[in-house]
Amino acid sequence: MWPYVGVFLTSFAVDVIPLIGPPAWICMVFFLTQYDLNPWLVLCCGVPGSTLGRFVLSAYMPLLSNRLIKRRKNEELQYLGRKLGQKLWRTWTFVLIYSLLPLSTTALFSAAGVARIRPVQILPPFFVGKFASDALMVFTGHYAATNLADIVHGTFSWKGIVTAVLGLAIIAGLLFIDWRVLLQKKKVALNFQVWK
Repeated sequence: MWPYVGVFLTSFAVDVIPLIGPPAWICMVFFLTQYDLNPWLVLCCGVPGSTLGRFVLSAYMPLLSNRLIKRRKNEELQYLGRKLGQKLWRTWTFVLIYSLLPLSTTALFSAAGVARIRPVQILPPFFVGKFASDALMVFTGHYAATNLADIVHGTFSWKGIVTAVLGLAIIAGLLFIDWRVLLQKKKVALNFQVWK
């Protein structure tokens, strides 16, 4: 029973980190292969742990942004969050598709937290997309995994690096695009003076 608790806790731990780290599915595959666990139970423990981790990440991101980002940029990001919250189906569709892609969701939840998007707007579609994508990764990883070294080596592949760079680009776009000007005047304006 304790390995399933380990799946939950490690999935939570890697998804509560505000930096791009190892994906939760790697932890799930590790426990699955090391302890010969039921893959469906691993998913039923890992995905809720991951979802809770992303919820906590998005909850404490406003505190970090208040300390690190200028007040004007914080207000602009809150404005963006309100605009995104107006059409729930669009937000859910975007989050679902994003969660199904092999992209890190750290950028998504960091951005959502900074923009103060309510968790109910992003967690349900994230859970569905995360369950589907993690199921694919866990079953594929379990089939392909011969040892942990092979799994860790795969994390630092060109795909992993591209995914990390893309995630950082999304965070940079969120921070440095003047969203109020873009949404109100339909013009792209950049502002790099966002730090306190």
